[in-house]
Amino acid sequence: MKRKTLKIFLITVGSLLLISFLATVMESSLTSGKVAVVNIKGVIVDSASTVEEIKQYRKNPAIRAIVLRVDSPGGAVVPSQEIYEEIKRTISTKPVVVSMGSVAASGGYYISCPATKIVANPGTLTGSIGVLMELPNIKGLLDKIGVKTEVIKSGRYKDITSPFKQMQSDERDVLQNLLDDVHEQFIKAVVEGRKLPIEKVKKIADGRVFTGIKAKELGLVDEIGDLDYAIKVAAELGNIKGDPQVITKKSTLLKELLKGDAESLIGKILPTFQAYYLYRPQIEN
Repeated sequence: MKRKTLKIFLITVGSLLLISFLATVMESSLTSGKVAVVNIKGVIVDSASTVEEIKQYRKNPAIRAIVLRVDSPGGAVVPSQEIYEEIKRTISTKPVVVSMGSVAASGGYYISCPATKIVANPGTLTGSIGVLMELPNIKGLLDKIGVKTEVIKSGRYKDITSPFKQMQSDERDVLQNLLDDVHEQFIKAVVEGRKLPIEKVKKIADGRVFTGIKAKELGLVDEIGDLDYAIKVAAELGNIKGDPQVITKKSTLLKELLKGDAESLIGKILPTFQAYYLYRPQIEN
């Protein structure tokens, strides 16, 4: 009796495993025409969720191509670099097409560089190849109200970013060298990603932004078009016949509203002692 029960159990388990395997194979064959759209919107302050999403699509055989919809002025250096590296890993497996929205500048352009193709709208603001660090200083205010700070430190430059003292010329040189290094990393990423001569990139790597049309003339983007066109390009690169099935990560309305509020707040009160690939338009009075 026990042997019979065990036999039935093993047959049942084996059947379920076989059904699961066949279902996976059938799903892969039936959904081979999928294009995944990954949305990157707002200031880039973290890379984990975006990297994980791209990685899942990279490993999924049913996804034939990925469209990265970028609508971002950039953000922190390291998250931008981590997304950049994940896209580099992905293009060796399947095509990645960037679709630029209103703004894809600084870090938003950095993450776009290694894509198989970059598609921008005519009026997209992109480029802004530069680095930013903003350090508030309230020493003058404290002097007016009679507040003094005493700093005990080990290491000459340990309080180099302190808002309570006037920055010295040698301290400014230290930070300038730091940002120059990070700027060179940005230039190198553009040179490698876009296959452009370094001399050409350096001429336009002064933080200025370009329209999509001008960026195409400079070789910073490949084509002019909207999101639908970018999806079409991705489908062709993924050898998809006919209209592709477009999938994107599901999100609730509440989550999007909260995300929007967080991005707005973060954009106003970014951590100060950090280098940013960030485009901030200047408004003149």
